[in-house]
Amino acid sequence: MATRNLSSVLHELREHGNGANNGVRETNDLTDTGYVQEFEEEFVCRVCLGILQFVYSDGKGVLVEKNNAGDFAATIEDAVKKEGHEIDNFCLEVSLPPIVVEKEQAVWSYIEKKYSSESWFSEKFPSERIGVKDFLKLSVANPLEKLLDVKSNGSSFRICLTYTLSDASSKIEPLPESNGCSKRRKIGRFFIFGFPFVFPIETLCILASTSLMHTCKSSHGAITESLFLDSAHFKFLFDGTDDSDVLKNCTGLHEVEKHNTVTNSSIESVDEGNGFLPFPLEKVNNCCSLISQCYKTSIYVGGRYLKYSRNVSQSRWIIDDERMGEASVEEIIGGSILPICQGDSYKFHAAGREDIDVRMLGTGRPFLVEIQNARQFPSDVLIKDMEMKINSLERNLVKVKNLKFLGSQGWVMMREGEAEKQKQYAALVWISRPLNDDDVLSLSSFKDMQILQKTPVRVLHRRSPLGREKTIHWMKVERVAGSSQYFMLHLCTQAGTYIKEFVHGDLGRTQPSVGSILGCRAEILQLDVTDVKMDCFQT
Repeated sequence: MATRNLSSVLHELREHGNGANNGVRETNDLTDTGYVQEFEEEFVCRVCLGILQFVYSDGKGVLVEKNNAGDFAATIEDAVKKEGHEIDNFCLEVSLPPIVVEKEQAVWSYIEKKYSSESWFSEKFPSERIGVKDFLKLSVANPLEKLLDVKSNGSSFRICLTYTLSDASSKIEPLPESNGCSKRRKIGRFFIFGFPFVFPIETLCILASTSLMHTCKSSHGAITESLFLDSAHFKFLFDGTDDSDVLKNCTGLHEVEKHNTVTNSSIESVDEGNGFLPFPLEKVNNCCSLISQCYKTSIYVGGRYLKYSRNVSQSRWIIDDERMGEASVEEIIGGSILPICQGDSYKFHAAGREDIDVRMLGTGRPFLVEIQNARQFPSDVLIKDMEMKINSLERNLVKVKNLKFLGSQGWVMMREGEAEKQKQYAALVWISRPLNDDDVLSLSSFKDMQILQKTPVRVLHRRSPLGREKTIHWMKVERVAGSSQYFMLHLCTQAGTYIKEFVHGDLGRTQPSVGSILGCRAEILQLDVTDVKMDCFQT
């Protein structure tokens, strides 16, 4: 931006805001470092509310001032190290109060309205711009990369900076409604041409859209001497250091040209029709509060579990403050893995579930333990330690096999083919009359038999009353020695089949059933899952 145009904008910010100057001082010598460092009347920038000044209130309400982006990044680095995370990349996330966006819009609306007729504006003013949020990211990312010695090109570790403002400070007064033809423009990134101008850091949020920022974005935050605002100035603005000789000899830093001021009425009328805050912006006294958090995206440890007890639920089961069963698969496995990964919490996911009185035998059931905010990635050695720890528990209620450490792809593995998976069962069945050879042949003859199951009575209180078509792929009967009314029924079914109801019929809600096929009463006494046919975690 031409020096005279930038000077005009800064002058209007100073002159039309009840006498305050937004921290900008007119001077005839732009190389004077006092111009950059001095904030005469206002402590907090009217646009960014201190965010780009690195001034904020911490979680205890204490005012914190950082000299530059490097010092601010060092604060973030300390927080990361205190958490004890092992990281190989990071992603910086910033959340701003809505009032900051409103203020940005007001400034940009004024600039566009005032200079849209200028030739330089139409030639060089692009359609996108960069705001306070992205400017903060670009200024902090580079020093943070150096301090953490990792790149900011990943998403497994997230650093979240959440700026908030008290309700009283952030209240936005409603503006007069326009004729209904205008809409608020979407905030995006946009880069105004570069300008050889040195000014306090808070004024960068007014005119942050420079070719400097475009260069930073395209090179992932790298600072090079190819920037229009050369490396000496950039270093001065963001690191708080400078080479005075270089600054004094830089071209383009000359006396600010005199200019005529614009009347208050002409400025204030610019933005109201567009639904933005009136310009110039009002003086502010409070900076934003900042809460910084860092967390790791979830990691997964997967495998297969076997359950040997008929008094262990899959997940923790509490009814009216009373625990059902002696333990749960979730707690036994998740409680053993969580401390090894040094995570905050865990979630247990399994490929289906069995009832508390049903054992899980054979090849086991696939499962995932999702560790949230893990501070340590489990190595192959640690994975083996996990498996041994779980399998050596005294009561031997649950065992695991084929444990593996997985990234986010673990969830995909679990979901692929889950709807098409088959399960095999072994059920001890009693019928109301003696079992004969025709019964055995009849049950064994069915292949891919279709059945219709309405939601079982026992789960109607938590499941929708629907009808579901399921497939019984095959059945085999194994007689029990010494008894004519008991037999073992081995069967393979489509996932989601209610086996107990398939045996006894559930008062006619499952058709056909073992009872209806044999023409007598049938009851299931014991049930075991013997195989869950899925490809994951087989070895």
